[in-house]
Amino acid sequence: MIKNHYLALLRGINVGGNNIIKMADLKACFESMGFTDVVTYIQSGNVLFKSNESDQTKLSKMIEKVLSDTFSYKSMIVLVPSNLLENAVKKAPKGFGTNPEEYKYDVVFLKEPLTPDEALKSIKTRDGIDNVYSGNGVLYFSRLISKAGQSYLTKIISLPVYQSMTIRNWNTTSKLLELVNNAN
Repeated sequence: MIKNHYLALLRGINVGGNNIIKMADLKACFESMGFTDVVTYIQSGNVLFKSNESDQTKLSKMIEKVLSDTFSYKSMIVLVPSNLLENAVKKAPKGFGTNPEEYKYDVVFLKEPLTPDEALKSIKTRDGIDNVYSGNGVLYFSRLISKAGQSYLTKIISLPVYQSMTIRNWNTTSKLLELVNNAN
């Protein structure tokens, strides 16, 4: 059977002293679930792995249950197949990520069934500071560094829709794709 390559993006771990999980423990947990080629990247909960399971909903629910039981917190992940990660990087809006001295760039990964169009209805931008673009299963968000304190991106965490998304900066997103490509 062909192994599927996935990225599990964990929400709410190792932030502000809450839900502290060591990456070695997280890797061991994923290996205990029968996944192979498990790699973690930085402390924010990025886990690359391979699985024979192709039903993403079933896989997400199983991972969330095991993480919740193992680490005693309410786990929520956004499961990203490797092809969606590749699309997120390669089909980013023209110029996205190319001016890091002036802009901060983030990719907002959406948990199904939330769609980019539905998510955009809840997200407000501030003219001249924020830009948001729709992608395949993701939103792209950039904000002017010199006025980052006025950005509306920080307000996103207070929205109900935020419970179905997780955010990674552009550098992390690009590095994760590099790790996926090196694992194949």
